Amino acid sequence: MEELQKFLVRPELHSYSGASNLSTNEKVKALMAEGQMVYHFAFGQSPFPVMQCLADGLRENVHQNAYLSVAGLPELRSAICDFHHNYDDLDFTADQVLVAPGSKELIFLMIYLFNGDIYCLSPTWTTYHPQTKLANNSAYIISTRAEDQWRLMPEDLDRTLTETGERTNKMLILTNPDNPTGIVYSADHLQKLSAVLKKHKAVVLSDEIYARLNFNGDHASIAKYYPEGTILCSGLSKWASAGGWRLGYAMFPESLRYLQAAVCSAASHTYSCASAPIQYAAAKALIMREECDEYINHTRRIMGAVADYCYRELIAVGVRVVKSQGGYYIFPDFEVIRGGLAKKGIVTGNQFTGVLFEEASVALMSGGPAFLRPENEYTTRLCFVNFDGAAALEASIKMGLHSPITDNFLAEYCAPVLNGIEALKRWVRSYSNLD
Repeated sequence: MEELQKFLVRPELHSYSGASNLSTNEKVKALMAEGQMVYHFAFGQSPFPVMQCLADGLRENVHQNAYLSVAGLPELRSAICDFHHNYDDLDFTADQVLVAPGSKELIFLMIYLFNGDIYCLSPTWTTYHPQTKLANNSAYIISTRAEDQWRLMPEDLDRTLTETGERTNKMLILTNPDNPTGIVYSADHLQKLSAVLKKHKAVVLSDEIYARLNFNGDHASIAKYYPEGTILCSGLSKWASAGGWRLGYAMFPESLRYLQAAVCSAASHTYSCASAPIQYAAAKALIMREECDEYINHTRRIMGAVADYCYRELIAVGVRVVKSQGGYYIFPDFEVIRGGLAKKGIVTGNQFTGVLFEEASVALMSGGPAFLRPENEYTTRLCFVNFDGAAALEASIKMGLHSPITDNFLAEYCAPVLNGIEALKRWVRSYSNLD
């Protein structure tokens, strides 16, 4: 019977599996619910409460129960344009915006409808490549390097686009700030990438869902330097702490109007529209500049301080880490204990994270294969979000932005992260002694 059931699924998807980050989080949460102590660094979800004006807007609009425009509520699309003009100095109009129940849905539809090849980075978020496979599209992988701070280098992009020929359209997926590495791209670097993309007439899907969590507050969007070829994706999941609300959007240039229309058409046959109450709430919140500024400034600086702490502590025990500059993640490489691990027969990243969990109750996700790294690499994604964000945010607001976030603050309000890092360090030392 099982063999017969396989005929119901496309042959190339017989080994297809669900999103590894979601399945890992479900397993860890189940163990924690049973009372098991786990240092949970394996899932990237905001620790903070939803922005108050957003929550108020939802309460005020819970009665909104009508289907809305497939493209999204007009006043929300206008608010999105104003929001990005304020923070990113970008000029879009409401008719260039598509709203969806999460940007993930829009990304999939764009990959599905795009008539050409998709280019993913290594490492990259766990979903882009599986979505490409689900869409029955072709994907090329461009590896980045720790010595380049995990950034896509213009010469690597140019070489790959050249080697793969000029016969098809090309779409690069770029995440900035990055998931899983936490790196950001400077304006100068983006200008150089833009020159390569223009040369090859390639489209770039720029996932900027973490833009407001750039720790220095100086996010640069590639849409500023390559406006005619950039589709900008974002949403409320990360900076506004509304991941479960599922509200995302994409902003298209006029030159890609035909692709935008195709995505909107597909949306009408799949999700119809994003939740009406949530759209009305977001339309109100995004134009409340002072409230947004305060929330962004405080949450961003807390995350930056936690990221710096994780970086300092891990390099102190020899772990190779590129310093995170935005978002929820760092991407440590535990090559320093390969010798000790090998003595126990541990040779892959998944084996490494499995033993780490068994012996130290620390949950991490291996860089390979989920993030497209080699399976024998000891890179991992570490999400430093497992703390009481409500208490930390309240304390930060009370002390004011003029007062820095200190290690004492972190010890009081972000203790689960600090305790988990200490457990990880002890475990690393135990394997260092085996060399």
